[in-house]
Amino acid sequence: MSGAPSTFSSKSLVTVEGTLDKIVFANEENGWSVVRLQLADSSTVTAVGNLLAAQPGERLQLTGSWENNSRYGRQLKVASFTTVRPASVAAIEKYLGCGLIRGIGKAMAQRLVAQFGEETLDIIEDQPDRLAEVEGIGPKRSKAIRQAWVEQREVKQLMLFLHEHDVSTAHALKVFKRYGADALRVVGEQPYRLATDIWGIGFRTADGIAGKLGIAPDAPQRAQAAVIHLLREGTGRGHLFLPRATLLREAVALLSIEEEHIAAAVEVLAANATIVVERSVTGDGVEESGASGGEEEAIFLAAFHASEISLARQLANLASAPLAQPLDLAGGELVRALDKFERGESIQLAPQQRRAIESAVRSRVLVITGGPGTGKTTLVRGIVHILSRHGGRLLLTAPTGRAAKRLAEATGREAKTVHRLLEFEPRTRTFQRGEERPLNAGAVIVDEASMLDTVLANHLVCAVPAGCRLILVGDVDQLPSVGAGNVLFDLIDSHKIEVIRLTEIFRQAERSAIVVNAHRVNHGEMPDLSSRADSDFFMIERPDAGDLLTTLTHLVAERIPAAFGLDPIRDIQVLTPMNRGSLGVANLNEELRRLLNPSGREIARGGSVLRAGDKVMQIRNNYDLDVFNGDLGRIDQVDTIEHKVWVTIDGRRIGYEFADLDELRLAYACSIHKSQGSEYPCVVLPVHTQHFVMLERNLIYTALTRARRLAVLVGEQRALAIAVRNQRTRSRNTRLAQRLRALVS
Repeated sequence: MSGAPSTFSSKSLVTVEGTLDKIVFANEENGWSVVRLQLADSSTVTAVGNLLAAQPGERLQLTGSWENNSRYGRQLKVASFTTVRPASVAAIEKYLGCGLIRGIGKAMAQRLVAQFGEETLDIIEDQPDRLAEVEGIGPKRSKAIRQAWVEQREVKQLMLFLHEHDVSTAHALKVFKRYGADALRVVGEQPYRLATDIWGIGFRTADGIAGKLGIAPDAPQRAQAAVIHLLREGTGRGHLFLPRATLLREAVALLSIEEEHIAAAVEVLAANATIVVERSVTGDGVEESGASGGEEEAIFLAAFHASEISLARQLANLASAPLAQPLDLAGGELVRALDKFERGESIQLAPQQRRAIESAVRSRVLVITGGPGTGKTTLVRGIVHILSRHGGRLLLTAPTGRAAKRLAEATGREAKTVHRLLEFEPRTRTFQRGEERPLNAGAVIVDEASMLDTVLANHLVCAVPAGCRLILVGDVDQLPSVGAGNVLFDLIDSHKIEVIRLTEIFRQAERSAIVVNAHRVNHGEMPDLSSRADSDFFMIERPDAGDLLTTLTHLVAERIPAAFGLDPIRDIQVLTPMNRGSLGVANLNEELRRLLNPSGREIARGGSVLRAGDKVMQIRNNYDLDVFNGDLGRIDQVDTIEHKVWVTIDGRRIGYEFADLDELRLAYACSIHKSQGSEYPCVVLPVHTQHFVMLERNLIYTALTRARRLAVLVGEQRALAIAVRNQRTRSRNTRLAQRLRALVS
């Protein structure tokens, strides 16, 4: 094994051999390390340089030059190195006990070496069945150790290959898990697959590898990969398609090649049905397709195009199909049913709410939208009360586990996530419920419908049988879904689906300054900042960003817990508009962790450090683990022997392989976008002109509506005023509303 070639002259080079005693520092991104090497005479030297994948206990032969560091003294600056297999019993024990091989810790390493001595590594390599001779190792564990031994060897080779091509070594295990023994071949022959297959490896990284492998700048496969990358990137921003002119412009800027090469790539990808080039929506809601045309052409990834068309058609079918169980609640029967509900709830429904329940009884597809305090929850309970008695089997669902849990608590009935309702199968990545096997239901109620992206909405609507009622409940003024599309907005904008818009704030909600001020913000008015001592809404003026940071961390760690009896990690959520800057997600998390969870067993992966006790968030859907983008949890245990981190999420204890840790982020603070569908007892929100480009009305509105008991703003009134005045919303490229207008009479 060797590192980078030497840059020193032959006169300055020396060779040193010894056992790697300790890794003082290692950067997984570039392999640069500081290590201590023990020589044959038991003396130690410090070596610095690219010592990629070297492990304590390994015997290394280092080539480099001596230098005197003004701070750290004499060091060997490494130009290259080779690994010599550890030979002594002590070296083998140190090597195996360093955590390199999953399933072997220090204690097990001692037992292995005590049993097999200098033959230990040969036994693992060639006679793994003999491992069962060691106390505590049975056939299953011996097989696992052998498998882990082979895996670490192959991953080490892959790490070296990736590093030579400037790919973060932190991705090596993820690449190996995806491709297995074919990893080196796939990466060498089809480097652009990395950008589509491996989450966390982007197009630029794959493109860099491709360039080093000799793929020409104007090669067709490069242009095609760029088109797919840009369309995928567009879906990450919420777009279902990119206009042709936009796609061509962005691709030319990305690749620095002539536009004709991009246009040719578009034609090839359209011909093999990887993408769809759509001119316009026609009378049947589908498209007039073609690979040429003007700037208005919309270019979709084929799967997203199919999802939008399918969603529009299924909604049109539901909206026109006769109800399988129409309710005949005439002659005062509905009035009596509503009166009974009011008595049971000890409330009086507003006329608007009564009309909404009447619509739910007679409608095939219904959207109910409204802000906080407008009675959506009471309304849903009323609909459940009526339909559960008169409308057949009723199913309740929501996009996230937390939203489903709140829906169940509000109605007293079972509510499932959309994935669980549709019986998602992680191994095959498919939903078991759909058109061929629809849900057994007379009515389906979906809460937090603003979080439904186009793909998930399509899967759900396809599983709703003809004649079933579909009721979508959500706040259309909040931020749209994290995934691509703008489903709730498009349904309303089509004017083809019946919509009940709740506008009245009820008396009980009027006592909440959070509710009142959220509505003021949504209407473009400054919130009332004259807070009373017993208020649930406060703003603390801190114009200076440094003072703001100090005040915010003190509030979360001490003042709010002391005054309101809230747990600073479980109950308080800091929401911020941006990821970067001193008031962004990354820095706020470091500052808050320093105060709230200063110590504990740690694991460093992908340039970040996770610690036992940390509050973390899942940042992508992982169907194997049954966890989803935005799920919050707490790290229980860092297991360096089994190479796992255990996280409790919504009461479930989930084991993350080290390779999957880049899917977790610290979550003492998170972006407002990531808070969608969640509620927290307390929200703390920095508002400062440092966030100028993100100061928008719907961001502040969404953040306020996440707070259940307490909302505290810290920062500048000037920044708050800028946000309230700014009604700019980033529109999303979708055609669902157009398709519905074409399909629904």
